[in-house]
Amino acid sequence: MAYTASKTRYDQMKYNRCGNSGLLLPAVSLGLWHNFGDVNDFPIMKNILLRAFDLGITHFDLANNYGPPPGSAESNLKKVLHSDLAPHRDELVISTKAGYDMWDGPYGEWGSRKYLMASLDQSLKRMGLDYVDIFYSHRPDPNTPLEETMTALHHTVQQGKALYVGISNYTAEQTSMAVDILERLGTPCLIHQPRYNMFDRWVENGLLDVLEKRGVGCIPFSPLAQGLLTDRYLKGIPDDSRIGGASIFLGEEALDPGTMVKVKALNQHAEQRGQTLAQMALAWILNRKQVTSVLIGASSVKQLEANVATLFKLEFTKDELAYIDNILV
Repeated sequence: MAYTASKTRYDQMKYNRCGNSGLLLPAVSLGLWHNFGDVNDFPIMKNILLRAFDLGITHFDLANNYGPPPGSAESNLKKVLHSDLAPHRDELVISTKAGYDMWDGPYGEWGSRKYLMASLDQSLKRMGLDYVDIFYSHRPDPNTPLEETMTALHHTVQQGKALYVGISNYTAEQTSMAVDILERLGTPCLIHQPRYNMFDRWVENGLLDVLEKRGVGCIPFSPLAQGLLTDRYLKGIPDDSRIGGASIFLGEEALDPGTMVKVKALNQHAEQRGQTLAQMALAWILNRKQVTSVLIGASSVKQLEANVATLFKLEFTKDELAYIDNILV
């Protein structure tokens, strides 16, 4: 049966301006880091992508190495674009990145011009696109001049292969320098994608201030701390969970007694708010004025819908925020 997009897809989603740019992003964006590789069930990922669009999620975030295997998330997105979403390309913001290990040899990772330009060409082929909306430097390279990395980003825009550029995992100081270079070149830095959640608040020590001052958007990843900030582990480790599946990103050591005391206290407060813990954790991030959008993952349509429902309750009182901070100390 042919896909027909929901006519009400823009009715309930909240859209925020990305920094000082003209681009609006949905408050909730969908990341394809997990669950969209060739090892996953294609009909499920297709249903998630189409339901996301019907819910007003216009931004799909990828990277060259997302899978597994690396590159397969981009290839799978191509299939859905071709079969269902191609007529809506101009309604979508599609982003990808390069920076982590992608292919053998000295030119397959980090931040050289050769790697970044080649990687974007490969990503465009995998996705069947002429351009991406946002192209990121996925991580800073300690051995490549920042000027080279930023100039490569600038040239992707000049070549028409990206509309905007961004950075990810850069410190406050590195971000400030990168923004300076890009401004000088004439291609402003649109957005920064840092790891940020209740348990990992490093961005509050300078980065958020830099982004606000320089007019750069912010879209945090891992907002649920790889599942810790959900109700998944309140009663142990489910076999089908990320920890139960021997994830390289989250191990049993994460469930130490001190952390679980905090998770249970946060869950109790979320229930008092009429939300799940995951919804409260997402709302807590979106409460930050510097945050444009928050990146969620999804392994099912049900999980996707539950996380998008966060938008129905975003407000916190000052007392609530203080109470949460006290739990997290």
